[in-house]
Amino acid sequence: MASVELAGVSKSFGNFAVIEELNLEIEEGSFTVFVGPSGCGKSTLLRLIAGLEDVSDGTVRIGGTDMTDADPVARGIAMVFQNYALYPHMTVEDNIGFPLRMQGTDKATTTRRVAEAAEILQLDSLLKRKPAQLSGGQRQRVAIGRAIVRDPDVFLFDEPLSNLDAELRVSMRVEIAKLHQTLGATMIYVTHDQTEAMTLADKIVVMRAGRIEQTGTPSQLYADPDTQFVAGFIGSPRMNFLKAHYADGMVTLGPDVAWPVASLPTENSEIIVGIRPEHFVPAPQNTNLPVLVEVLENLGGTRYVYGQFGAEQPVIVEDRRDVEIKPGETCSFPLDLSKAIYFDATGKRLRPTGRD
Repeated sequence: MASVELAGVSKSFGNFAVIEELNLEIEEGSFTVFVGPSGCGKSTLLRLIAGLEDVSDGTVRIGGTDMTDADPVARGIAMVFQNYALYPHMTVEDNIGFPLRMQGTDKATTTRRVAEAAEILQLDSLLKRKPAQLSGGQRQRVAIGRAIVRDPDVFLFDEPLSNLDAELRVSMRVEIAKLHQTLGATMIYVTHDQTEAMTLADKIVVMRAGRIEQTGTPSQLYADPDTQFVAGFIGSPRMNFLKAHYADGMVTLGPDVAWPVASLPTENSEIIVGIRPEHFVPAPQNTNLPVLVEVLENLGGTRYVYGQFGAEQPVIVEDRRDVEIKPGETCSFPLDLSKAIYFDATGKRLRPTGRD
């Protein structure tokens, strides 16, 4: 395993900048996930690390060695793609062992390393089958096995679960997490699915328009986002964003919904209040938010209330109360003000220095 360092890395296609002066350090043995919407540059960044795209500017170091101009084969990496890219005429055993045969590895070593990878991925009983006889999840495990046998310094995953159905994605997430625990290898994983990122990552890198919006552990990004974009991207259902006004130490959502917040770094301005669905609960610091109920989503132990506050401001509430409510009713939900966070009109976090 090895660390990965990106220093001032940029990538342009003609006059179009895809990655802009990006700096990032990925620790040895960590599981780092690049996440963001389509077109944010996360897959391009992975390809720059792999050497499948040339860097326009900056430096890529793997294990402390400058690999900016090195060929992919010399970087000590193995990549797992969205498409399995298995050879249909080969058995599972031959598909997994193919990279070793291409390197000229002797037969005994190849057989041993294929068997070790198959055991880790629970493919032992499938080695003589061909890809057409496998499920989607089994095919993806074969593709991962082909990476494992190379014993790389860094594993790169480019949206490897996108072609699987919902149930298989859940089970494969668990298998990949177990694989990281077993191998202890450095893994870099690209996805647009924030649930995958939250499940798998030691560190999440949230990207937007070719730049890093924020990095941190899943819990850090969830509880302490730096921007409205990160707050809305991390978490499911997403955070509620309500338009408010801040003046004279008071946040005002409406005529009957206001509370004091000391020392926001703005004055007499329009702001955004962020509150997660699960933070509508009784608390020492709270106020009641009237919500016009539109849709109820019952999930057994909890339910989600989808509705509107004021003039067409959508609200999602996680409601665990044993209280009957119906669409069309206006209900008051207690908002835990200690969990509220604030953003300016540009989406930048406003951090109060104290609370009244």
